[in-house]
Amino acid sequence: MKKVLTAVAVAMSLSVAAFSAVQAGPAEDLTAFQDHFKTAFKDVPFEDFKDGAYALDANLKAQWEEMESSFPPYEPDIDAGKTIWETPFKNGKTYADCMGDIKSIRTKYPYYDAEKDTIVTAEGALNACKTDGDGEGFVDKEGKPLLNKGKIAQLMAYIAMENRGGKINVATPEGKAVDWYEKGKNYYYAKRGQLNMSCADCHTNNAGKMIRADMLSPALGHVTHWPTYRSADGEITTLHNRFMGCNTMVRAANDKAQADSYKALEYFLTYMSNGQEWNGPGSRK
Repeated sequence: MKKVLTAVAVAMSLSVAAFSAVQAGPAEDLTAFQDHFKTAFKDVPFEDFKDGAYALDANLKAQWEEMESSFPPYEPDIDAGKTIWETPFKNGKTYADCMGDIKSIRTKYPYYDAEKDTIVTAEGALNACKTDGDGEGFVDKEGKPLLNKGKIAQLMAYIAMENRGGKINVATPEGKAVDWYEKGKNYYYAKRGQLNMSCADCHTNNAGKMIRADMLSPALGHVTHWPTYRSADGEITTLHNRFMGCNTMVRAANDKAQADSYKALEYFLTYMSNGQEWNGPGSRK
Protein backbone atom coordinates (compact mmCIF):
# COMPACT_ATOMS: atom_id res chain seq x y z
CA MET A 1 0.00 0.00 0.00
CA LYS A 2 2.83 2.34 0.90
CA LYS A 3 4.45 1.68 -2.50
CA VAL A 4 1.17 2.43 -4.25
CA LEU A 5 0.74 5.71 -2.39
CA THR A 6 4.32 6.67 -3.19
CA ALA A 7 3.77 5.92 -6.85
CA VAL A 8 0.58 7.97 -6.84
CA ALA A 9 2.35 10.85 -5.12
CA VAL A 10 5.14 10.78 -7.68
CA ALA A 11 2.64 10.64 -10.52
CA MET A 12 0.72 13.58 -9.05
CA SER A 13 3.89 15.64 -8.63
CA LEU A 14 4.87 14.93 -12.22
CA SER A 15 1.40 15.88 -13.39
CA VAL A 16 1.56 19.16 -11.46
CA ALA A 17 4.99 19.89 -12.97
CA ALA A 18 3.70 19.09 -16.44
CA PHE A 19 0.60 21.25 -15.85
CA SER A 20 2.76 24.14 -14.66
CA ALA A 21 4.97 23.81 -17.74
CA VAL A 22 1.90 23.89 -19.96
CA GLN A 23 0.56 26.95 -18.16
CA ALA A 24 3.84 28.86 -18.40
CA GLY A 25 3.66 31.61 -20.99
CA PRO A 26 6.40 33.15 -23.13
CA ALA A 27 7.38 35.69 -20.46
CA GLU A 28 7.83 32.94 -17.85
CA ASP A 29 9.73 30.83 -20.37
CA LEU A 30 12.08 33.71 -21.08
CA THR A 31 12.96 34.16 -17.41
CA ALA A 32 13.49 30.44 -16.84
CA PHE A 33 15.53 30.05 -20.04
CA GLN A 34 17.91 32.90 -19.28
CA ASP A 35 18.16 31.96 -15.61
CA HIS A 36 19.29 28.48 -16.61
CA PHE A 37 22.33 29.83 -18.44
CA LYS A 38 23.07 32.46 -15.81
CA THR A 39 23.17 29.66 -13.25
CA ALA A 40 25.05 27.15 -15.40
CA PHE A 41 27.71 29.72 -16.29
CA LYS A 42 27.88 31.96 -13.23
CA ASP A 43 31.19 33.52 -14.23
CA VAL A 44 29.95 34.64 -17.65
CA PRO A 45 28.47 38.17 -17.72
CA PHE A 46 25.01 38.17 -19.28
CA GLU A 47 26.09 40.47 -22.11
CA ASP A 48 28.92 38.10 -23.12
CA PHE A 49 26.60 35.31 -24.24
CA LYS A 50 26.46 37.07 -27.60
CA ASP A 51 29.93 35.62 -28.23
CA GLY A 52 28.70 32.03 -28.19
CA ALA A 53 31.16 29.34 -27.12
CA TYR A 54 33.92 31.97 -27.00
CA ALA A 55 32.24 33.46 -23.93
CA LEU A 56 32.90 30.19 -22.08
CA ASP A 57 36.63 29.77 -22.81
CA ALA A 58 39.20 32.55 -22.39
CA ASN A 59 41.76 30.95 -24.72
CA LEU A 60 39.26 30.41 -27.52
CA LYS A 61 37.99 33.95 -27.09
CA ALA A 62 41.51 35.41 -27.30
CA GLN A 63 42.17 33.57 -30.57
CA TRP A 64 38.83 34.67 -31.98
CA GLU A 65 39.34 38.31 -30.98
CA GLU A 66 42.78 38.31 -32.61
CA MET A 67 41.25 37.16 -35.89
CA GLU A 68 38.42 39.68 -35.58
CA SER A 69 40.85 42.56 -35.05
CA SER A 70 43.21 41.64 -37.90
CA PHE A 71 41.31 40.34 -40.92
CA PRO A 72 37.88 38.92 -40.23
CA PRO A 73 36.97 36.49 -43.05
CA TYR A 74 33.60 38.13 -43.67
CA GLU A 75 35.01 41.54 -44.70
CA PRO A 76 34.75 40.86 -48.46
CA ASP A 77 31.12 39.81 -47.92
CA ILE A 78 30.32 43.10 -46.21
CA ASP A 79 31.68 44.97 -49.24
CA ALA A 80 29.69 42.75 -51.60
CA GLY A 81 26.56 43.27 -49.49
CA LYS A 82 26.99 47.05 -49.61
CA THR A 83 27.07 46.91 -53.40
CA ILE A 84 23.91 44.77 -53.46
CA TRP A 85 22.15 47.18 -51.09
CA GLU A 86 23.00 50.21 -53.22
CA THR A 87 22.30 48.68 -56.66
CA PRO A 88 18.84 49.65 -57.99
CA PHE A 89 16.32 46.96 -58.90
CA LYS A 90 14.96 46.67 -62.42
CA ASN A 91 12.11 48.98 -61.40
CA GLY A 92 14.61 51.65 -60.32
CA LYS A 93 14.02 51.32 -56.58
CA THR A 94 16.50 50.07 -53.97
CA TYR A 95 16.34 48.06 -50.76
CA ALA A 96 16.21 51.31 -48.82
CA ASP A 97 12.92 52.14 -50.53
CA CYS A 98 11.17 49.08 -49.14
CA MET A 99 13.23 48.28 -46.01
CA GLY A 100 13.71 51.82 -44.66
CA ASP A 101 16.70 53.02 -42.65
CA ILE A 102 19.35 50.31 -42.78
CA LYS A 103 20.45 51.01 -39.21
CA SER A 104 17.06 50.00 -37.83
CA ILE A 105 16.58 46.78 -39.80
CA ARG A 106 18.22 44.22 -37.56
CA THR A 107 16.19 45.22 -34.50
CA LYS A 108 12.86 44.91 -36.38
CA TYR A 109 13.06 41.21 -37.17
CA PRO A 110 11.76 38.64 -36.66
CA TYR A 111 8.23 39.73 -35.89
CA TYR A 112 4.71 38.35 -36.12
CA ASP A 113 2.61 39.67 -39.02
CA ALA A 114 -1.00 39.40 -37.85
CA GLU A 115 -2.46 40.18 -41.28
CA LYS A 116 -0.61 37.32 -42.97
CA ASP A 117 -0.41 35.15 -39.84
CA THR A 118 3.28 34.44 -40.29
CA ILE A 119 6.68 35.27 -38.91
CA VAL A 120 8.58 37.80 -41.00
CA THR A 121 12.36 37.44 -40.93
CA ALA A 122 14.90 39.92 -42.24
CA GLU A 123 15.90 37.54 -45.03
CA GLY A 124 12.26 36.98 -45.93
CA ALA A 125 11.65 40.72 -46.14
CA LEU A 126 14.76 41.25 -48.29
CA ASN A 127 13.68 38.47 -50.62
CA ALA A 128 10.23 40.05 -50.94
CA CYS A 129 11.86 43.39 -51.79
CA LYS A 130 13.95 41.80 -54.51
CA THR A 131 10.96 39.91 -55.87
CA ASP A 132 8.95 43.11 -56.15
CA GLY A 133 11.83 45.07 -57.67
CA ASP A 134 13.40 42.49 -60.00
CA GLY A 135 10.56 40.09 -60.69
CA GLU A 136 12.39 37.30 -58.89
CA GLY A 137 13.94 36.71 -55.47
CA PHE A 138 17.36 35.35 -54.60
CA VAL A 139 18.06 32.30 -56.75
CA ASP A 140 20.96 30.03 -57.68
CA LYS A 141 22.36 29.46 -61.17
CA GLU A 142 19.52 27.07 -61.93
CA GLY A 143 16.87 29.57 -60.92
CA LYS A 144 15.99 27.81 -57.66
CA PRO A 145 15.47 29.84 -54.45
CA LEU A 146 18.74 30.40 -52.57
CA LEU A 147 17.97 31.90 -49.18
CA ASN A 148 20.62 30.39 -46.92
CA LYS A 149 23.87 31.53 -48.55
CA GLY A 150 25.26 33.53 -51.44
CA LYS A 151 24.08 37.07 -52.15
CA ILE A 152 21.37 37.15 -49.49
CA ALA A 153 23.95 36.23 -46.83
CA GLN A 154 26.30 38.91 -48.14
CA LEU A 155 23.51 41.48 -48.04
CA MET A 156 22.73 40.45 -44.48
CA ALA A 157 26.43 40.77 -43.58
CA TYR A 158 26.38 44.44 -44.58
CA ILE A 159 23.10 45.04 -42.74
CA ALA A 160 24.38 43.25 -39.64
CA MET A 161 27.55 45.36 -39.57
CA GLU A 162 25.49 48.55 -39.87
CA ASN A 163 23.33 47.38 -36.95
CA ARG A 164 26.02 46.27 -34.51
CA GLY A 165 25.37 47.39 -30.96
CA GLY A 166 21.58 47.28 -31.14
CA LYS A 167 19.75 45.18 -28.58
CA ILE A 168 17.38 42.29 -29.22
CA ASN A 169 13.94 43.32 -28.01
CA VAL A 170 11.28 41.02 -29.47
CA ALA A 171 7.80 41.84 -28.17
CA THR A 172 6.32 39.19 -25.89
CA PRO A 173 4.14 36.98 -28.12
CA GLU A 174 0.40 37.50 -27.68
CA GLY A 175 -2.69 36.18 -29.41
CA LYS A 176 -1.96 34.11 -32.51
CA ALA A 177 1.72 34.99 -32.24
CA VAL A 178 1.85 32.55 -29.33
CA ASP A 179 1.04 29.72 -31.76
CA TRP A 180 4.18 30.53 -33.74
CA TYR A 181 6.18 30.89 -30.55
CA GLU A 182 4.99 27.48 -29.36
CA LYS A 183 5.81 25.97 -32.74
CA GLY A 184 9.37 27.25 -32.43
CA LYS A 185 9.63 26.17 -28.80
CA ASN A 186 8.40 22.66 -29.64
CA TYR A 187 10.86 22.44 -32.51
CA TYR A 188 13.72 23.41 -30.19
CA TYR A 189 12.92 20.73 -27.63
CA ALA A 190 11.65 17.95 -29.93
CA LYS A 191 13.81 14.90 -30.66
CA ARG A 192 14.43 14.17 -34.34
CA GLY A 193 16.57 12.24 -36.77
CA GLN A 194 18.30 8.89 -36.55
CA LEU A 195 20.35 10.18 -33.61
CA ASN A 196 17.12 11.14 -31.79
CA MET A 197 18.44 14.50 -30.66
CA SER A 198 16.95 17.94 -30.12
CA CYS A 199 18.44 21.41 -30.36
CA ALA A 200 18.24 21.53 -26.56
CA ASP A 201 20.30 18.36 -26.15
CA CYS A 202 23.36 20.17 -27.48
CA HIS A 203 22.75 23.82 -26.70
CA THR A 204 20.94 23.70 -23.35
CA ASN A 205 21.61 20.37 -21.68
CA ASN A 206 25.22 20.01 -22.82
CA ALA A 207 26.26 23.60 -23.55
CA GLY A 208 29.89 24.15 -22.68
CA LYS A 209 30.84 20.51 -23.19
CA MET A 210 33.07 19.27 -25.98
CA ILE A 211 31.91 17.37 -29.02
CA ARG A 212 35.10 16.12 -30.63
CA ALA A 213 37.28 19.25 -30.92
CA ASP A 214 34.45 21.77 -30.66
CA MET A 215 32.68 23.29 -27.67
CA LEU A 216 28.90 23.28 -27.73
CA SER A 217 27.64 26.85 -27.56
CA PRO A 218 24.80 27.97 -25.27
CA ALA A 219 21.48 28.74 -26.95
CA LEU A 220 21.30 32.08 -25.18
CA GLY A 221 22.77 34.52 -27.69
CA HIS A 222 22.69 32.04 -30.57
CA VAL A 223 21.01 34.40 -33.00
CA THR A 224 23.18 37.46 -32.35
CA HIS A 225 26.09 36.91 -34.71
CA TRP A 226 24.45 35.91 -37.98
CA PRO A 227 25.13 35.78 -40.83
CA THR A 228 28.34 33.97 -39.99
CA TYR A 229 31.45 32.94 -41.89
CA ARG A 230 32.13 29.40 -40.74
CA SER A 231 35.51 27.94 -41.58
CA ALA A 232 33.86 24.53 -41.98
CA ASP A 233 31.65 25.94 -44.76
CA GLY A 234 34.25 28.23 -46.34
CA GLU A 235 31.62 30.92 -46.91
CA ILE A 236 29.19 33.18 -45.13
CA THR A 237 25.76 31.69 -44.44
CA THR A 238 22.51 32.53 -42.67
CA LEU A 239 21.01 31.32 -39.42
CA HIS A 240 18.66 29.00 -41.30
CA ASN A 241 21.65 27.40 -42.97
CA ARG A 242 22.89 26.52 -39.48
CA PHE A 243 19.50 24.99 -38.66
CA MET A 244 19.79 22.93 -41.84
CA GLY A 245 23.32 21.87 -40.91
CA CYS A 246 22.26 20.73 -37.44
CA ASN A 247 19.46 18.62 -38.88
CA THR A 248 21.91 17.03 -41.28
CA MET A 249 24.24 16.21 -38.39
CA VAL A 250 21.53 14.37 -36.45
CA ARG A 251 20.39 12.71 -39.69
CA ALA A 252 16.98 14.31 -39.68
CA ALA A 253 14.77 15.35 -42.57
CA ASN A 254 15.62 18.91 -43.59
CA ASP A 255 13.41 21.85 -44.38
CA LYS A 256 14.32 24.64 -46.78
CA ALA A 257 15.55 28.03 -45.60
CA GLN A 258 12.62 30.28 -44.62
CA ALA A 259 10.33 27.29 -44.08
CA ASP A 260 7.69 27.86 -41.39
CA SER A 261 9.52 25.50 -39.01
CA TYR A 262 12.75 27.50 -39.20
CA LYS A 263 10.97 30.85 -39.03
CA ALA A 264 9.22 29.70 -35.86
CA LEU A 265 12.49 28.43 -34.40
CA GLU A 266 14.21 31.74 -35.17
CA TYR A 267 11.31 33.60 -33.54
CA PHE A 268 11.58 31.49 -30.38
CA LEU A 269 15.36 31.71 -30.12
CA THR A 270 15.44 35.44 -30.77
CA TYR A 271 12.85 36.08 -28.09
CA MET A 272 14.85 33.88 -25.71
CA SER A 273 17.87 36.13 -26.37
CA ASN A 274 16.10 39.38 -25.52
CA GLY A 275 18.58 41.84 -24.05
CA GLN A 276 21.54 40.47 -25.96
CA GLU A 277 23.44 42.68 -28.40
CA TRP A 278 23.39 42.19 -32.15
CA ASN A 279 27.07 41.67 -33.08
CA GLY A 280 26.99 40.12 -36.54
CA PRO A 281 28.36 39.32 -38.94
CA GLY A 282 30.31 36.66 -37.11
CA SER A 283 33.09 34.16 -37.64
CA ARG A 284 33.11 30.65 -36.23
CA LYS A 285 35.02 27.41 -36.71
